[in-house]
Amino acid sequence: MARALLRNALSLSSTAPRLPSFSSSSSTAVAPLRSPLDDRLLRLLRSEISYISDRRPPYRPPSSFKSFDVEDRPGEQWVRLRAARGAEEVKVDATMFDGAFAPPPDASLFQRVESLEQGPRLHLSLIVEVSRADGVLGFICSAWPDYLTIRHVLTLRGAGAAGSDRGGRDFTKLEPGEREMVKKFLQEREVDADLAEFLHDYIANKEKMELLRWLKTVKSFIEK
Repeated sequence: MARALLRNALSLSSTAPRLPSFSSSSSTAVAPLRSPLDDRLLRLLRSEISYISDRRPPYRPPSSFKSFDVEDRPGEQWVRLRAARGAEEVKVDATMFDGAFAPPPDASLFQRVESLEQGPRLHLSLIVEVSRADGVLGFICSAWPDYLTIRHVLTLRGAGAAGSDRGGRDFTKLEPGEREMVKKFLQEREVDADLAEFLHDYIANKEKMELLRWLKTVKSFIEK
């Protein structure tokens, strides 16, 4: 019985019509289709990239400001400035925008309207280091669009001091004469309102460049 079934199966297989075979060399790869959501996202990305590139294009950032050389890397969320003054080096690390001034809750209607008309007053944080062979002084500052304030004065390393020997003082708690000396010390090293204004323009342009770079990266990823 089993042999008869086997003979019938073999005879059917020999007489059955053969389907055409396709070799791997003759097959064509089918590209995955994008979803309607992907297409809509691509249109939005292209529109935003075009708007920034054509109407608000970023400019080529300067590589220096006064005595400072500007060190910037694409993708980094900060920028560094360096200046050499003989045996002394001044280093300034600036963050991206990390805050904004808002009118106090008890501000008058006129102050609130004026604040809205002028737009947000954005804030940058600065870490300033002044290095010499005998030590390092540090300063934490706030940079506003048109002025700079000092928040803390730090002793990062002193002559003959151990690596852990560090100290800091709140700038507002210094004596008036000491505050004036600190301000003059930084102004002589060009850490002042002009630097704050330069950094605000630089960071605003950097944010635009980073946004444009990110949009193009996302667009390229979706197109693939």
